[in-house]
Amino acid sequence: MADRAALEEAVRLQGERVRGLKLQKAGAELIEEEVSKLLKLKAELGSDEGKQKFVLKTPKGTRDYSPRQMAVREKVFDVIISCFKRHGAEVIDTPVFELKETLTGKYGEDSKLIYDLKDQGGELLALRYDLTVPFARYLAMNKLTNIKRYHIAKVYRRDNPAMTRGRYREFYQCDFDIAGQFDPMIPDAECLKIICEILSALQLGDFLIKVNDRRILDGMFNVCGVPDSKFRTICSSVDKLDKMSWEDVKNEMVEEKGLASEVADLIGAYVKQHGGVSLVEQLLQDPKLSQNKLALEGLGDLKLLFEYLTLFGITEKITFDLSLARGLDYYTGVIYEAVLLQTPTRQGEEPLGVGSVAAGGRYDGLVGMFDPKGRKVPCVGLSIGVERIFSIVEQRMEASEEKVRTTETQVLVAAAQKKLLEERLKLVAELWDRGIKAELLYKKNPKLLTQLQYCEETGIPLVAIIGEQELKDGVVKLRSVASREEVDIRKENLVEEIRRRTSQYPPHLLN
Repeated sequence: MADRAALEEAVRLQGERVRGLKLQKAGAELIEEEVSKLLKLKAELGSDEGKQKFVLKTPKGTRDYSPRQMAVREKVFDVIISCFKRHGAEVIDTPVFELKETLTGKYGEDSKLIYDLKDQGGELLALRYDLTVPFARYLAMNKLTNIKRYHIAKVYRRDNPAMTRGRYREFYQCDFDIAGQFDPMIPDAECLKIICEILSALQLGDFLIKVNDRRILDGMFNVCGVPDSKFRTICSSVDKLDKMSWEDVKNEMVEEKGLASEVADLIGAYVKQHGGVSLVEQLLQDPKLSQNKLALEGLGDLKLLFEYLTLFGITEKITFDLSLARGLDYYTGVIYEAVLLQTPTRQGEEPLGVGSVAAGGRYDGLVGMFDPKGRKVPCVGLSIGVERIFSIVEQRMEASEEKVRTTETQVLVAAAQKKLLEERLKLVAELWDRGIKAELLYKKNPKLLTQLQYCEETGIPLVAIIGEQELKDGVVKLRSVASREEVDIRKENLVEEIRRRTSQYPPHLLN
């Protein structure tokens, strides 16, 4: 009894803590964490009858999706997949978990975010962190040297989730990659073109794609005096410049990572620069960088890349940004990241980035890490940040209160009189067999008004109404839900007429 009393007191105190945090308008993540603790305590307490109470919540950093949310997600996926297919990609899939050794050592400082699994049957496993490393393993294992593929699947990160900003522990990635030995920068330019096509089609607002090259970064670190052993960790610090001020990044380099202050200042002079092809040409004349072989290679390739981007007509969406670092260890050449821009608050101000929605780059050495003979397969790819895109689209839906269709039903089979269930069942079966998306209400004698209201609520555009007279005449009354116009259609022409009419309703992202 004493234990129960102590547990009841713990529940009371935790309840007060949650209420206090809500009154203080504390952060959503903190409140969610404390509510989770309260629910666990209540579950331990159980009911007076001694029954176990289940904690009804999804695990931290995950969520359920309603039919409305899934309808939007499917349409976003359709836009992305149709673009990937337009560019000639094949689709593959890989297991959701890999051997732990496959994943370790590929992600730099982010390796700590890999989800380890318990030993199962003598194999140490881990949930996949991204789709790129499994792809490289797939290429090496199948001895493939040439493929253009896309892969859409869930990945897992033991991260501190910020679900309001589209950051989860379980989320989808949409990857497109070109593997093979090709002439420089042609596949890379196509990847940037694909990002532009997808972001334009999704109508998310203005966006900008930042481009850099890992070789330019390494060359810059070298000429600035960064020790070789610190290249990756300093690269990881530079990668935070989109979220932190230069002063904070410099402090991390100097205070936490032991870099000399004057070396950090030299880096700062470079990473604050951004522009177009003119900046590439300017850096090709830089007295220090132009003497570094790696940097020179990277700048030469970037100049060529901008030539191809001009031919693709997308240079206004691209900026060469020396602060872009992309912390993943496997990048070897061009790297890029697309950010949505918010409108400047005052005239003359620079547009501000509101978060990355796509990223990628060249990784020529990753497949060689898995190949027993170390054979390299050059690769370049991109990943669309769909979770952030979903968050943006959902917020817009909430703000606009637009209706979202959660089904694709073309027609409802309805009856105008009683005792016509058999005729409705026969007609709906005929429509299904002919490939028409059709429904009927699961009542023997539904009122016509109820059937019409169901169509209005769910967005079904057409109603096929049968009555005793229609059955005698061999026709079906086809009603447009929006205009309320009705017309008699010969039964043998019904399928063709439904197809003709519903082809006028092209799928749209939000309806």
